[in-house]
Amino acid sequence: MIVEERNYTFQPAHFRRFLALFETEGIPLMKEHLGQLIGVFSAETGELNTVMQLWVYPDLAERERRRAAMWADPRWLAYADQVLPWIVRMETRLLKPASFSPLR
Repeated sequence: MIVEERNYTFQPAHFRRFLALFETEGIPLMKEHLGQLIGVFSAETGELNTVMQLWVYPDLAERERRRAAMWADPRWLAYADQVLPWIVRMETRLLKPASFSPLR
């Protein structure tokens, strides 16, 4: 199992617009393609106007397959065309749970 941590920083003027569009269009498409969402969080301290997502995959091959299918979906491409210009920074980390982690 791997957990993908995706962090996005947005232009402040577009952050609320992003959250609204993400809730109504982005998340439903992502859940359809990517599967298990652990959570979505926005920062209250530190670097503001940021969102973190956590997704679970059985392995890297499944993650790659699912993300490729999402990027082949015209609905996702239309959504991405709207929000990508608002992003200032993107970061992704693939995390492997420790042997003693409750989430395995």
